[in-house]
Amino acid sequence: MRLFHLSLRFKLPLWGGGLIVATALALSTSFIVQAWDSLNEDLLKSAQDLGRSMAHSLFPLILHDNVWGAFEAVSLPFAANPGTALAEGLIVLDSARRVYVSSHPEEHPVLSPLASLDTDFAALDRVLPMASDAAIFVRDASSAQRIDVAVPISNDGVRLGTLIVSYNKSLLWQRFELTLIHSLWITLLVLCVLLPITAYWGHRMMLPMRLVTERIRRIGSDDLEVLDPALYRYQDEAGQLFLAYETVLAKFREKAELEKEMIKSERMAAVGRLTASIAHEINNPLGGMLNAISTLKRHGHPDPVTQKTVSLLERGLSQIRETVAALLVEAKVKSRPLGGADLDDVRILVTPAANKQGTRLSWVAALPGALPLPSTLVRQVLINLLLNAIAAAGPGGQVAVRALASETRFVLVVENTGIPLLPQQLTRLFEPFTRFSEHGNGLGLWICYQIVTQLGGTISAESSDPLTRFTVIIPLEPVHAATATPNLPD
Repeated sequence: MRLFHLSLRFKLPLWGGGLIVATALALSTSFIVQAWDSLNEDLLKSAQDLGRSMAHSLFPLILHDNVWGAFEAVSLPFAANPGTALAEGLIVLDSARRVYVSSHPEEHPVLSPLASLDTDFAALDRVLPMASDAAIFVRDASSAQRIDVAVPISNDGVRLGTLIVSYNKSLLWQRFELTLIHSLWITLLVLCVLLPITAYWGHRMMLPMRLVTERIRRIGSDDLEVLDPALYRYQDEAGQLFLAYETVLAKFREKAELEKEMIKSERMAAVGRLTASIAHEINNPLGGMLNAISTLKRHGHPDPVTQKTVSLLERGLSQIRETVAALLVEAKVKSRPLGGADLDDVRILVTPAANKQGTRLSWVAALPGALPLPSTLVRQVLINLLLNAIAAAGPGGQVAVRALASETRFVLVVENTGIPLLPQQLTRLFEPFTRFSEHGNGLGLWICYQIVTQLGGTISAESSDPLTRFTVIIPLEPVHAATATPNLPD
């Protein structure tokens, strides 16, 4: 059925509303049936009470054959409450089942047999018990238009006649219709209150599930959104699903970032291996050509034009050798441990470049002693970062350096003011031959990345106006006894 395939935001209010309507109808039906039974019982009880009271007062009148007195007695209820009496009529029968007196003598003439009055009375005449000890008899046939209650007029075992109290069923239906209308209005009022509340809560409860479902369908794309916690603040199953989605989203984003970093690292490693192999292949013929040029310059006695050409070739090949040397990054080199003096040396080296450009340089370095890191490579990383920062800061800019060490890691932070890097630049920052200025060959940051990665550390960049920050974190390992110094931290 299509109803079962509807969205829960429609199905839940529909099922809830259906249950409310079914419950309201069941309760209303039960109340109506109970009201009908109560009205019927009240009517019969009223008829029996009236019949007993009238039979008690009629016995002496019939005994003394006081017809007028009996007529006044049966007419009194209708004369005292005209238009409000529930009973349709009172008929007093003698022992021969003939009309003795009636509250409506024109309809029920005196001495008329009961069976001759109408078909309902004829049916009553056939079943009416006339024994002296007969109890009150009630006839409520479904085909009859009246309810007749027959009360024997007797005393001390002597029965003088029968009092018939007749009720028209239309009066009972009038009272029942009034009760039915009130019940229906109350039911409609309850439904008008409960159905909107059910629809609202159904929508409110299904909102987080609908939002979570829509976003789960988009897992794998880049348009996943964080759900606002204010949409559903409760801690029920829907609220727990809401929170579970937030957890899954956080894990998914963390996994996506990790995959990006892994892909980037693998790509950079592949590029490093490729460039290293290319550099090695270039170095062999390059060394030979440089040796040949050197031999030619020493023993060849070239003319001035040839000499100028040879010098041009030597400078070009030397530049190629320097570029190739930059591609050969090897962290496993023999170098003394890093100390505070190495950082001071770097400061002395870059200060002229900062002063020449008018860049202010601030320096904070706090090393507890010699660190188990190759000083040559760390100095190279720091120099590359500083030269890039000074160039990016420009005249009047600021460059800040912080070098700190704990027992487990070495942290190096280089910050500079200036034009921030764009997001697309940050994603390709450490790729080789990627240049963001007119200076350099685009290998400085790639060399830093290669060195830091081979040392087991991480290098990251973040840029927002007005600062660009590079952070290098390298784990520390105990230095071998051959290279250890007394000032090494534990």
